[in-house]
Amino acid sequence: MLRTHTCGELTIKDINKEVVLTGWVQRIRDKGGLIWIDLRDRYGITQLILEEGRTNTDTINIVRKLGREFVIKAKGTVIERISKNPKLTTGDIEIDLVEVSILNSSKTPPFTIEDETDGGEELRMKYRYLDLRRNPLKESLLLRHKLSLETRKYLDSLQFVEIETPYLIKSTPEGARDFIVPSRMNQGEFYALPQSPQTFKQLLMIAGYDRYYQLVKCFRDEDLRADRQPEFTQIDCEMSFVEQDDILDIFEGMIKYLFKTLKNIELDSFPRISYQEAMERYGSDKPDTRFGMEFIELNELAQNKGFKVFDDAELVVGINASGCSNYTRKQLDKLTDFVRRPQVGAKGLVYVKYNTDGTFKSSVDKFFDKETLKEWADKFNAKPGDLLLILSGEKEKVRKQMNELRLEMGNRLELRDSSHFKPLWVTDFPLLEWDEENNRYHAMHHPFTSPKQEDISLLETNPGKVRANAYDMVINGVEIGGGSIRIHDRELQKMMFKVLGFSDEEAQEQFGFLMNAFEYGAPPHGGIALGFDRLAALFAGKESIRDFIAFPKNNAGRDLMIDSPSAVSREQLDELGLTIKKN
Repeated sequence: MLRTHTCGELTIKDINKEVVLTGWVQRIRDKGGLIWIDLRDRYGITQLILEEGRTNTDTINIVRKLGREFVIKAKGTVIERISKNPKLTTGDIEIDLVEVSILNSSKTPPFTIEDETDGGEELRMKYRYLDLRRNPLKESLLLRHKLSLETRKYLDSLQFVEIETPYLIKSTPEGARDFIVPSRMNQGEFYALPQSPQTFKQLLMIAGYDRYYQLVKCFRDEDLRADRQPEFTQIDCEMSFVEQDDILDIFEGMIKYLFKTLKNIELDSFPRISYQEAMERYGSDKPDTRFGMEFIELNELAQNKGFKVFDDAELVVGINASGCSNYTRKQLDKLTDFVRRPQVGAKGLVYVKYNTDGTFKSSVDKFFDKETLKEWADKFNAKPGDLLLILSGEKEKVRKQMNELRLEMGNRLELRDSSHFKPLWVTDFPLLEWDEENNRYHAMHHPFTSPKQEDISLLETNPGKVRANAYDMVINGVEIGGGSIRIHDRELQKMMFKVLGFSDEEAQEQFGFLMNAFEYGAPPHGGIALGFDRLAALFAGKESIRDFIAFPKNNAGRDLMIDSPSAVSREQLDELGLTIKKN
């Protein structure tokens, strides 16, 4: 080894030791007679010191040639630091430098490599290898490493077996858009990169590997945002001879174990609510339950009073913003502007102030008297000082709009504390959702999800009413993962494909391998997939997953560092039997 110690391990106990350190020059402070160098590696920072008249001239001359991010080897003696730095683990000592050698020089970095940098996101993504030297990214990747290590420990303790599944698979029509890979040896035919190992892990259950897991890379060619990347990692799991409660208990246990081990946080048992209840109470199938403001429906009290906006609505619903009756007209106008944004889509906002003196002031005073407004306040369990915010319209749309308003109020009132964790399970999702554009049903999760036993008879008569044996894990309003009990019977799977609009021939062509496998003793089975990148971001209290991926893509799906995707040569295209149309 070129070094005897790292830059993060020396302490007061190492006084008088002769040591050799290697690393990058963080900064140099030259005060003429005294020179200090902060030397950095991934373990920390150690201060080096030189003094004219005591340190040999050759060493001083070399040091004065150094610049930021030069890679050096430094030899010297550990001494006690006069001006200690309690922020560093090495802050009690410094190295009295005897000898230094330059292992490699460095150009001036395009941004400062410090915790608080002056580099914009695009610039830092272009020079990602430099950005990764900064502590915030280093800590993110180390957290990811620990998370993967403890996940494997937990699953291994429960006799799960890690098995790799293929990356070059068959494209299927359900789900998000596939990334397609042309085959050179089978021209005109294509592989797809897996959106998940779904069918393979089901085949592993049929093969008898009753507890499987994999930290697996998955690919989806979809629009991107802060919590999405075209390639991402899942904690992918499947189990045989289980029911829904077995899976929920095991993976609730895993999340509790990870929080306790990595954050020393004891989580309570996860509440379980149905999809229908989540939509009625929060307008979302991934509700943030760190704060209240649950929905209150007002149809009975607000309709048929001559206010057309309410009278014509399918649903009148509101939330109680506690302690906000002092909101000014300007603040209320800003809330109205918020709900009118195209991303939210409401036409307007009704407010009712329950003033601290017990009086009421609303935006609909000419339609509703004080007694009616008091009835509304009682329905909301409001007290003097509270503010009621009300929307109306089509049931499904207005719930989504109110969900956005609820989250916005949670942000404005600072109720969404990233250091506070509120997990829950959402269960009993609809099995299918109707696609108006294509006039057909789609699987809400995927076509291998089993219907509730008591709803199977509805598949042929009323498919939209069928509930799925499906469940999502939600923490702080983020869907961390989801899964289901799978179909393991060929005839039921055949019926499911029929409801989804597949002919027998199409089902056989796309999924015949799985249908055939069901004929050879498929056990009852189910599983779950948790978003590993999202979980890491959640543990760190961050919204974006990019800092937890070493080399992420930007919002356009591009890697700015290696300039990918990029064009390929005509020769490569010819080998693949592909041509590019000229404009």
